[in-house]
Amino acid sequence: MRPTPGEVLHFSEDPTIERFVPHVVATSTTTEAFVWAVDGPRSPDYWFPRQCPRGMAWVVPATTRADRDRVIGAGGGTRVHAIEYGWLPAIQAVRLYAYRLPSAPFRHPSPTETHCLVATETVVPLGPAEPVGDLLALHEAAGIQLRVLDNLWPWWDEVIKTTLGWSGIRLRNARPRVHRGPL
Repeated sequence: MRPTPGEVLHFSEDPTIERFVPHVVATSTTTEAFVWAVDGPRSPDYWFPRQCPRGMAWVVPATTRADRDRVIGAGGGTRVHAIEYGWLPAIQAVRLYAYRLPSAPFRHPSPTETHCLVATETVVPLGPAEPVGDLLALHEAAGIQLRVLDNLWPWWDEVIKTTLGWSGIRLRNARPRVHRGPL
């Protein structure tokens, strides 16, 4: 599920939204009210239940072969997503929807925040919410590895030290960090 030219997407578990009104997100570091959306490259970041903690890593031009092989794997591909086992049933059961929105009112919140798009005006969807479907099949069709881990933190702590592009969403919902002694 990706936007077509002139569109951005908003993913939701609510298929009844008729218009998107700017609001301040509880976890926001700004007081400005926004409508949130994503473009095609960042759409896979949202192929999850809303509250699901996930880490994502992908190859960027500066990625070293060593980092790619260590995190993505020597078997190929350019992107990997990681979740915890406890979220697998929710991923299999969630009914996720995508809203297609006109791209014109959207912009990046800042030059350094390119993971999302925001609008400061009310936005009406271009049509009804579309079911996203099987999220595991969507990952497979896009060639995105989906890793299921006991605890997200050890993987995440390694990913953020690499030359890969990376993003984490709802990490506060992950299991507590596991503190292990020396191996």
